[in-house]
Amino acid sequence: MKRLAAIRPVLLVAAPFFLALGLVLPLIRFEKLYFFDETPSLVQIVSSLWSGGDIPLALIVGLVSIVLPVLKMIGIAAEAVAAGGGTGSWFYRHAVPYLSKWSMMDVLLVAIVIAAAKTTGFADAFTQPGLWCYAASTIISGLLHSLQGNASGPK
Repeated sequence: MKRLAAIRPVLLVAAPFFLALGLVLPLIRFEKLYFFDETPSLVQIVSSLWSGGDIPLALIVGLVSIVLPVLKMIGIAAEAVAAGGGTGSWFYRHAVPYLSKWSMMDVLLVAIVIAAAKTTGFADAFTQPGLWCYAASTIISGLLHSLQGNASGPK
């Protein structure tokens, strides 16, 4: 763990970078009837849900996919720079564990959509760089969370 702790500053930069890429790069590519293809990003998915009138679904997806991961990144960064005290520490101890429980939900949902599209024969679906960046951000933030948990000592 000491080697990983030495690269903590790199991870603190990489996690939000990959999250930003995961939000704006295409997540999935659908090919329908060999004539049409779509490659929506996560932000485009939320936007199309909102403009299509599915406002409650857009709010839920936006909250779980965008807002909660950003809050988790803020909590991890605040804890890293707070040196174990202050508001960052309170937020990290109380909120980040709850936010972490939702971390990989989006990646799993996209995997289910890909499997459903392929098994129904309606369309072919392929992962795109946005999904991998989003997953990388989730894994890195989980690693940072565990590194900071170990650094703060036993509970």
